[in-house]
Amino acid sequence: MSAFFIMIGASLLLAIGFLIAFIWSVKSNQYEDDYTPSVRMLFENTTIQEKDKNKDTPIKSTKTK
Repeated sequence: MSAFFIMIGASLLLAIGFLIAFIWSVKSNQYEDDYTPSVRMLFENTTIQEKDKNKDTPIKSTKTK
């Protein structure tokens, strides 16, 4: 029966820890930008200059003869 009380105490401490972490993240504006993540997949990661650089380099083949 004592293990049961230890598990309840540990779960309460863990829940309180997660609650404190959530409140800290809200107060430090971690959830401020809710628009950018929804449109992030629409943008490319590379710029136009990087694409131009990559066109000049030859592609190495990994096939062996």
